[in-house]
Amino acid sequence: MAKDTSGGPNHVAIIMDGNGRWAQMRNRPRLFGHHAGARRVREIVEACPGEGVKYLTIFAFSTENWKRTQAEVAGLMKLFRRYIQREARDLLANGVRVRFIGDRVRLDDKLVRLMDELELLTSQNDRVHLTVAINYGGRDEVTRAARRLAYDVAADKLSPADVGDETLPKYLDTYFLPDPDLVIRTSGEARISNFLLWQSAYAEYEFIDTLWPDFTPDVFAKVLTSFKARDRRFGAVKV
Repeated sequence: MAKDTSGGPNHVAIIMDGNGRWAQMRNRPRLFGHHAGARRVREIVEACPGEGVKYLTIFAFSTENWKRTQAEVAGLMKLFRRYIQREARDLLANGVRVRFIGDRVRLDDKLVRLMDELELLTSQNDRVHLTVAINYGGRDEVTRAARRLAYDVAADKLSPADVGDETLPKYLDTYFLPDPDLVIRTSGEARISNFLLWQSAYAEYEFIDTLWPDFTPDVFAKVLTSFKARDRRFGAVKV
C-alpha cells in the first residue's frame, strides 16, 4: 500500500549536526563521524521520493567551520571531493539534481570543478532536488545578495523604488528553490546556526536529539509525520 504523503513538506532543509560527538562516543576521530554522516546523506536522499519530499537542502560546511582544526577542515574537503566522485553516477541514475550554494571563492579548484561537473551532469534530473550548502552562511549570503542588488541599482538596471521583499530573493543563492517548509536540526542543539535566514522566515522547525549518523529514514519519516499535524498560518489567524 502506497504511503500517504499529502500534507507533508515539499522542501526539507537539514542542519546535519553531531558527527563529531557520534565519533567521540565510539573513541574514534571526528572524521570517522563525518564519513558516517556522508553515508547517511545517501539514505535520506533515497528516502525523499517515497516521503513526497521534492527538495532537500543540507548544511554541509558553514562559513564558520573554517575555525575548526586544519586537519579536520582538510579532511572534510577531501571527503566532499570523494563523495562527489563516488556518488555522481548513482545520483544521476536516481533522478537527483544536485546544486551547491555558498561562496566558492575559498574552496580549492579541484572541489569547485567537481561541483560544477556534478551540477551539469544532473541538470536534467527532476525527481529530487538536492542542494548542498558548502562554505555557506545566511548572513554572508544576504550580504552578497545585497551587494549584487546594489550594483544593479547603480548600473540603472533596477530602480530603488522597485526594491521590495520579492526582489532580494532573486539575488540569493537559493533563487531557484521554494522556501523550506521544514528545517530539521539533529544532535539536540536548538539553534539555527546562520542557516537559510531569509528563506526560513515561516518554516517549521524540528530540533531532535538524534545525532546525524543515527538519523535513519525511519527517524526522518517520524519527523515528517509530526510536521503534518502542525497548523501553519503564516502570520494569519484562522477565523
